[in-house]
This record gives sequence, C-alpha cells and structure tokens, in this order.
Amino acid sequence: MPETIEDYYARVMAAADDEGRLAIPIGGIPYWEVFPFEAEGLRLKRIEPLADVEEPRHGEDPGQCTCAGWGQAAEPSSIDDEVWRDDHWRISVAEPSGAPLILMLVPLAHHDFTTLPKERAAEMGQIMVALGAAIEALPSVARVHVSKWGDGGAHAHIFFFARPTQMPQLRGTMLAVWDDFLPRIPVDVRDANARAVIQDLVRTYGGRGVGRTA
Repeated sequence: MPETIEDYYARVMAAADDEGRLAIPIGGIPYWEVFPFEAEGLRLKRIEPLADVEEPRHGEDPGQCTCAGWGQAAEPSSIDDEVWRDDHWRISVAEPSGAPLILMLVPLAHHDFTTLPKERAAEMGQIMVALGAAIEALPSVARVHVSKWGDGGAHAHIFFFARPTQMPQLRGTMLAVWDDFLPRIPVDVRDANARAVIQDLVRTYGGRGVGRTA
C-alpha cells in the first residue's frame, strides 16, 4: 500500500531536531559548486505542520482562469507578453531577469498538465523539442532548462530557462535561484533573443510570431 502523507510527515519529523529543523548533510546541495550561497552558517527553516487541505490554485474554476480572456480570435499582441501562437498553444516571454531568456508555453484551452488530451500532449512534446533547440541556438546560451511546477495555477504552464554558456556556476537546478540575483537583462536584448528563438521555432515547427516578435 502506498505511504500516506501522515506517515511521510512523521518520518520527516523523526529526522528533525527539537526545533523542527532538518540537518544539512555534508556534501549536500549547499556544498555544490552551483549553489548560490555559502554553506557556512546556513540552516533550514523549521518544518511546518501539515496543512488541513491543499490551497486551491488560480484557475481551479475554469471560468476564473486567465485563459478565459484569451480567445483564439483575440489579438495576441494585446495579451500580456505573448510572442508566439498556433491553433492550440501560445508562448509568452517573462519580464527581464538574470537569464538571457525565459519563455512559458501554455495551451489555449483550459487543461492542467495531467489532463491534456492526447493530441495536445503530442503537440506539446514536439513544441518543447523545437523550442528547446531554438533557445540553445542563441550564442549566449549553452542549454535550456525546462520546468513544470504547477502549484501556482491549474492551467498547464511550462517554463523554459535559457542557461548562459561558459558559466558553470549556473548549471542545473539552481539557475532558477541565480536568476533572481543576476543583473536584469536589458529589454531590447531580451526581445532580440526572443525574436531569434521564435523565428527559428516558426521555421522548424510552425505557428506564427506575434507581438514583439511579429
């Protein structure tokens, strides 16, 4: 029988100290080259009690989801920072941050990641591969990091982080943390990166550039 959350939580708390804190293992993530902070003096927050229930996410009610205002016939350039779309998907660009580029892929229709119809799931895989290759073709980028969390919204959304080349400290899972501390990329540089990526995506997969990449 699979473990219950109560059993899981009890096992976690059994490993915590009297203050409810877990120890940082020697050689663990804080000792990795890519960890943004020095390990000395670092401590984990106390483990909080189990919540009574999971908090509802934005979009649990499809009528209240942001996607209700998109509409397949809407003018994409007027919708936040959308830079690409086809009949079923859209891509938006994130506000300038430390990474050369962050893009987000979402379906136009209201689906969570685990409820995508087979046709949309197949398209998603093809778009992810083509978009990843386009991002990695940027001269400032070594690899694309793909992230799906889903705790903030019930509408499927997948992030693509462009990892800068020749900066090994930024490898791996910590790029999303480093992104908060690196100097923000200028808007015109971000937009030039986005245009190059979307042009490549249109050439290799299809769809059309919109807004700042049209």
